[in-house]
Amino acid sequence: MKIYTKTGDKGETSLIGGYRVSKSDLRIESYGTVDELNSWLGLLANYLPNERIEEMQNLQALLFSAGAMLASKSKEQKRPFNPIDEQDILALEACIDDYENFLPAMTHFILPGGSKAAAQTHIARCVCRRAERIVVQLSRVDYVDKQLMVFLNRLSDYLFCLARAFTYWDGTQEIKWIPTK
Repeated sequence: MKIYTKTGDKGETSLIGGYRVSKSDLRIESYGTVDELNSWLGLLANYLPNERIEEMQNLQALLFSAGAMLASKSKEQKRPFNPIDEQDILALEACIDDYENFLPAMTHFILPGGSKAAAQTHIARCVCRRAERIVVQLSRVDYVDKQLMVFLNRLSDYLFCLARAFTYWDGTQEIKWIPTK
């Protein structure tokens, strides 16, 4: 099978179920942003302690499911994948709780940075928030599974905690935001 199909040469692509839409469609923008986020997670996995790599790969697999969910126009469509569900969200919340249990309590807002890994995780968090905004916008005009919006919201919280964890693991200091005026 060739990587190029030429079916998108005129600015359209296919969704699951055969629907043809413009490549500028909000649905395409939503799963394209989820794909961008997934690539960031692939980068972040390189900084993780070995015992945390599977956690990240599981999140990447869920982001593939998220992209497939966004490429489906209705919940009635036959889906060749497992959609994100309540158990996935609970598992993500458990990861967040785990990070919060060993991280120092926050006393200030923090600026993105602290270490290279932490800074890149904050970028991933911002991409996640953008994906969430686009998915919410899509949900106002077309079908979006509500669990997906919850998952993206939790994932940005997870990425915030992970950025803090990288600073902790690297032995660097979080950069406190202290307003000057």
